[in-house]
Amino acid sequence: MAACGRVRLLCCLATSAVLALLICPGARAQGAAQEAVAVAVAAQPAASQPRRLPGIRLIEEEACREDISRICPKNSWNNNLAVLECLQDVREADNEISSDCNHLLWNFKLNLTKDIKFESVAKEICKSTLSGLKECAEETPGKGYVVSCLVDHRANITEFQCHQYITKMTAIIYSDYRLICGFMEDCRTEINSLKCGSIRPGEKDPHSQGEVVACLEKAIVKEAEETDTPNQVSDKCKQSILRVAELSSDDFHLDRHLYFACRDDRERFCETVQAGEGRVYKCLFNHKFEESMSERCRDALTTRQKLIAQDYKVSYSLAKSCKADLKKYRCNVENHPRSREARLSYLLLCLESAVHRGRQVSSECQGEMLDYRRMLMEDFSLSPEIILSCRGEIEHHCSGLHRKGRTLHCLMKVVRGEKGNIAEKCQQALQTLVQETDPASDYRIDRALNEACESVIQTACKHIRSGDPMILSCLMEHLYTEKMVEQCEHRLLELQYFISRDWKLDPILYRKCQGDASRLCYAHGWNETSENMPAGAIFSCLYRHAYRTEEQGRRLSRECRAEVQRILHQRAMDVKLDPAMQAKCMTELGKWCNEKTETGQELECLQDHLEELIPECREIVGNLTELESEDIQIEALLMRACEPIIQGYCHEVADNQIDSGDLMECLIQNKHQKEMNEKCTVGVTHFQLIQMKDFRFSYKFKMACKEDVLKLCPNIKQKVDVVICLSTTVRNDTLQDLKEQRVSLKCRKQLRVEELEMSEDIRLEPKLYDSCKNDITSLCSNVPFGNAQIIECLKENKKHLSSTCHQKIFKLQETEMMDPELDYTLMRVCKQMIKRFCSDTDPKNILLCLKQNKNTETMDPKCKQMITKRQITQNTDYRLNPVLRKSCKADIPKFCQSILHNAKDDTELEGQVISCLKLKYADQRLSPDCEDQIRVIIQETALDYRLDPQLQIQCSEEINALCGEEAAAQEPTGQVEECLKMNLLKIKSPGCKKEVLNMLKESKADIFVDPVLHTACALDIKHHCAAIPPGKGRQMSCLIEALQDKMVRLQPECKKRLQDRLEMWSYAAKVAPADGFSDLAMQVMSSPSKNYILSVIMVGVCVLFFGGLLCGRITKRVTREMKDR
Repeated sequence: MAACGRVRLLCCLATSAVLALLICPGARAQGAAQEAVAVAVAAQPAASQPRRLPGIRLIEEEACREDISRICPKNSWNNNLAVLECLQDVREADNEISSDCNHLLWNFKLNLTKDIKFESVAKEICKSTLSGLKECAEETPGKGYVVSCLVDHRANITEFQCHQYITKMTAIIYSDYRLICGFMEDCRTEINSLKCGSIRPGEKDPHSQGEVVACLEKAIVKEAEETDTPNQVSDKCKQSILRVAELSSDDFHLDRHLYFACRDDRERFCETVQAGEGRVYKCLFNHKFEESMSERCRDALTTRQKLIAQDYKVSYSLAKSCKADLKKYRCNVENHPRSREARLSYLLLCLESAVHRGRQVSSECQGEMLDYRRMLMEDFSLSPEIILSCRGEIEHHCSGLHRKGRTLHCLMKVVRGEKGNIAEKCQQALQTLVQETDPASDYRIDRALNEACESVIQTACKHIRSGDPMILSCLMEHLYTEKMVEQCEHRLLELQYFISRDWKLDPILYRKCQGDASRLCYAHGWNETSENMPAGAIFSCLYRHAYRTEEQGRRLSRECRAEVQRILHQRAMDVKLDPAMQAKCMTELGKWCNEKTETGQELECLQDHLEELIPECREIVGNLTELESEDIQIEALLMRACEPIIQGYCHEVADNQIDSGDLMECLIQNKHQKEMNEKCTVGVTHFQLIQMKDFRFSYKFKMACKEDVLKLCPNIKQKVDVVICLSTTVRNDTLQDLKEQRVSLKCRKQLRVEELEMSEDIRLEPKLYDSCKNDITSLCSNVPFGNAQIIECLKENKKHLSSTCHQKIFKLQETEMMDPELDYTLMRVCKQMIKRFCSDTDPKNILLCLKQNKNTETMDPKCKQMITKRQITQNTDYRLNPVLRKSCKADIPKFCQSILHNAKDDTELEGQVISCLKLKYADQRLSPDCEDQIRVIIQETALDYRLDPQLQIQCSEEINALCGEEAAAQEPTGQVEECLKMNLLKIKSPGCKKEVLNMLKESKADIFVDPVLHTACALDIKHHCAAIPPGKGRQMSCLIEALQDKMVRLQPECKKRLQDRLEMWSYAAKVAPADGFSDLAMQVMSSPSKNYILSVIMVGVCVLFFGGLLCGRITKRVTREMKDR
């Protein structure tokens, strides 16, 4: 009794000391601990205090004095917690503590967990935390449950002292903190009956319950694997042991049995892995079958894996990563008794079902699921059903093949009939395991298959992303080829046997056909089975419905039908033609295609004459063409001709090209690569031309826009008409700034692809091609088709085009300017520059981004030239500049109505509207948004005269005669404009003189639009006009005032340029006087000498006013005198 009393008192002192250590950091901790001990001792009733209470310490206990003195450093003797920490980490065999001390320490910790004062300290330190955790605050006191609850929620504890206290208790007081769960009370009977014992002298960890728990864990595992073993572990104890394993799942050190069993292996394999969050466990699991792994550690790891199979919560990382997904998909029930909902297999099936149904499961959870599915496939002993059902088969056929999934594949081989017969229960257990692990979704789950087929995957399937379910499909396609190796062939067929018996185990087939299977074949959910449904019955049902016509009803969806065909193609190892074609198209073949005798040419011929075919044949050819658009690999000749380009540019989608159209899209995108041969080019172009006949022949476009076509473009069949209809709708919605566009996002994306492909070859736009056929013959006869070369040729010769062709080209340019990504030539020439400068830019702003970076030193010259071409095009008509059109939508009709009134649709205005807006900019009459856009245009045209169409039209002769040298340089420095300004007096043409005068007028409004002057005066602006904001002629006025001020010295170049500008403005005022009062007023207000002019005007008005008053009085007096007479 005295010993027990001392133990309880030690518990109280230790608790008080911990509190002091937590509250008083640093050097004050020791003193605070001593003070806490004294207070605790003084608080005890006098009658209950032993004589040696004031100085009691573990070091003073006779049972432990010798061990503490021998093992622990002297500076820790007076600190019970330090002594506990020292003794619990004993490593060497010659330092083992005595049985009496071990017993004293074990009772010390056991009583400590139940001491009400220990819980009161926890409640005091964690007061605010407990107020937020009602489930912890309401736990029964005196059983250790309060601290146990806090340990459960330690990841959510934000209060520093509470978190520090709980962490300290977990690590030190409980090398064995599982005691707080009431484990000893729940399992006392089992410990005695199984002779697990509570004190194990001579063990490496004698003062913890690690060996006791390990003993009970093995009993639980053995009970699950044997049917004839009576229940030796009660449900209450089993729950407690699983709870203990769950609590130790976070930190490897907390599973004391496994810790000491795997301590050396941890150093060998996982030295750099940081403890916590189950990381060490996972690392050791990954190395379980390494040759250098110790058997003792491997057995301990296997036991823990078996516990995880019984309760997934024993895996910290799995429980944490999948917690939200389990709750979201109702895969577990909170506070549910530990039953099937806790089994790993149930969790995997439930979450895999969610994944296969297309639901979102977090990537972290899927990663954990992948690890544990691989774990189950590697070691058959983790599945109790396999051990129970296949024990005889394993002993007879597969003994000694335990590691790396070899036993399972041996059993699969037996099932296939290659090594004898197998029991139905074993076959069913294997089928269930394959469903639980789902290796078809990721071949890496099956380690035996992965190792056997690695070389085949690297050579034959390297274009497919690792882990993609298409890997198995690829391996099946290369079965019996020279790339296949024997071991891979065996492993693949062994696994494929089980996959073929359950259609759900092919993830691609299930994803595409689950709706049809449920609707037509009464299939159950992914994780549900029916004993009454024979193996392979669902796929047989799908196959029967695959070739039904719409008239027959209950037809498979297009996606499911393609998947059924894919599997059939894999099994048959070849592609079959439709036998109905010969029966229904024989007459048409003789009529249209009697000269097309080579293989494959007959179908191409029928496709070319699709409109002329009889209805029955047209339907067959149309259906086959539609199927080709889904899977172009049906076109074997085309695939053979395009093999080089597929291997070079499309290998990532080649074997994955089932029911998606990606491969043909890749071939189209790479049609002009140097590796492309003539046969492949002709074949791809022919397929594109056939697609124009019916939008259904473009699979991706059809799938993306089917609903939009039915809603917005009904009764339209030809693809080109559908594209025009949808693109017009998109353009109108964009111009009207509708919040929600009528064309869906996925359709708009695919529509862009189709438009880009159509712009690559003018023949893919039949209406444009027909309108411009004659122009192509006369102007572009030597230009080859493709690569948008014909279209670019027509653009460059736009002035010489016929009216019909010109209108079509103008419409095309208007569309391209609204969405530059559809400008095939721009995107091709500037591809690298777009990646460099505009990778994050909205596709609709690509041209704007390129213009902003045009004069960068690293800009590619060819791209720079193309940008200039597009700028010239934009400035010919405001309708080709969508940003300007939007910003100036109110200003254009307000100021330029006369120009709009005389304009014709689809015909350029040759920059007249922009010139009109530039004049109003000089008069400062534009709206802010419009003013900003016009300023940018003026700045660009001031640097490059080619961007000003009116200047080019009016001054072409003057540029050649007076500024030929500057024009020949073609440098965007503004030298041609400067030359025209300097030669203003020599210009005879009224139109050209007016344009130059307009440039001068614009420069008065803002010095930034006069690049030559701005460059010359940059330093002077910085020194003398820095405080003056730009715009509205303010900085120009500042420079003129500085020029007139004799105290200010300007740079010589700036002074010269300013004097030239003053002379030009003076001449301009004489040559081009104001047209009316409003223009006169604007000239006065924008004049640098407006203050002087306004003063003169005011003086004049005052003189007139006073003169009027005087004359008025005289007149009034004369009138009165005349009346008096």
